[in-house]
Amino acid sequence: MVGDGFDRESLRHHGDVDVVPGMLDFAVNVQGGGPPEWLRRRLAGRLGELGSYPSAADEQAARAAVAARHGRTTDEVLLLGGAAEGFAMLPRLAPRLAAVVHPSFTEPELALRDGGVDVARVVLDPPYTLDPALVPDAADLVVLGNPTNPTSVLHPAETLLALRRPGRVLVIDEAFADAVPGEPESLAAHPLDDVLILRSLTKTWALAGLRCGYLLGPPALLTRLTRGRPHWPLGTLQLEAITATAEPAAIAESQARAHTIAESRAQMITRLAAIGITAHTPAHAPFLLIEAPDGELLRKRLSHKGIALRRCDTFPGLTPNHLRLAVRGPTEVTRLIEAITESGL
Repeated sequence: MVGDGFDRESLRHHGDVDVVPGMLDFAVNVQGGGPPEWLRRRLAGRLGELGSYPSAADEQAARAAVAARHGRTTDEVLLLGGAAEGFAMLPRLAPRLAAVVHPSFTEPELALRDGGVDVARVVLDPPYTLDPALVPDAADLVVLGNPTNPTSVLHPAETLLALRRPGRVLVIDEAFADAVPGEPESLAAHPLDDVLILRSLTKTWALAGLRCGYLLGPPALLTRLTRGRPHWPLGTLQLEAITATAEPAAIAESQARAHTIAESRAQMITRLAAIGITAHTPAHAPFLLIEAPDGELLRKRLSHKGIALRRCDTFPGLTPNHLRLAVRGPTEVTRLIEAITESGL
């Protein structure tokens, strides 16, 4: 269905505000407490250069690494200070009507509305299967996630391609694609003149505090997005992180981690089901969407026990009974299961 009901405060809500230091964090999807040691060393090795402006050579190296990682040319790569910067650029495309597919990450809709763009919400009902016919024909910009936050749904590539229309730009948020083994259904390696792919390094590499990401797309669209951008939009450490995580060894590591996430997710689904908590499946991302009889009360009771869950009533199409759980290891899940059981809900 297509709907509205704009609530800026809800769109601005992110899972980090549900967490205070010392809590067991199921609310934020970052994997681990920080980047791996080898990446820390790479970044630390550049600290002595922070007295100089970021170099053009570093930017070129980062773009080349990303281009090689996805089989693209360097002029199809736009480096970003986090995925949020990419969303903030979208109003520069000056769409007449943007369609945002929900439930999904709310930052794109907020950025478009703040940029004065008319937005049509396309709210999917469970099981959150995308039907391209639901998107208004008048929409000349369509934004959606794949896999989708918070439903963990992975839309088939052929369904995404069916959204293409003359005069329409398709923006696919693939922030969690590298957490899916083999990255199936990704369009990152498929250059198309009307498709923009957004990637983030925040989740897999635990770089939320460094703000790193990139866009892949046709040079003409990338040029429009960067109009008015200031000099040196990314710092030396951001450029180094992007270069490092696009290299073959890093890609292999992220894929190994994706398999671990998939195994942990399957175990987590089974253990939750054993106490009467059903997660939405099939799930493909490093998080699960659950629905509880009184999700808001459950979230508050677990918060008092030092466990943070992500409320989902801030996502269009979901309710206070919906909660998102980051995929965690068996020790953390045991504590979660015990706390849910003790909550009496």
